Amino acid sequence: MTDDPHALIARLEDDERRLTFDRFDNTDALALGTLLVDLATTRDLPVTIDIRRGTQQLFHAALPGTTADQDAWIHRKVRVVERYGASSYLVGRRLAANDQHLDAEMGVEARDYAAHGGAFPVRVPHVGIVGVITVSGLPQADDHALVVEAVQTFLDRRLR
Repeated sequence: MTDDPHALIARLEDDERRLTFDRFDNTDALALGTLLVDLATTRDLPVTIDIRRGTQQLFHAALPGTTADQDAWIHRKVRVVERYGASSYLVGRRLAANDQHLDAEMGVEARDYAAHGGAFPVRVPHVGIVGVITVSGLPQADDHALVVEAVQTFLDRRLR
């Protein structure tokens, strides 16, 4: 991976353009959540996984080694996706590249928003963002990468 923040931002933006869903329902959330649990369990990762469509939580799993703190992080990361229309990691990297932070100067409270990796938008073309997939418990780049890997695998399987 490169240390160039602009190259990272471009890659994250490309991922979000590519990783879109033709539809997203409760069955998809269950399948994607189960895939994430399988990936995390196989790797012995202490993560909490959350999948929402709109305001409804469709899937939630807290694996061994997690705490209630991950739920609070999930809530804050999801709010970033909902407000800014991009993954929490992409929003955070864009801010960092401009030496900015999510804070009162930007009209948000840090206790309510976290521009840290792990929350990824469920985007349906011609509809927009219909949900959010979130992982919390690892370093932010790893949280984000796990979600991207699972979404890519899920979409590849759907195409078969």
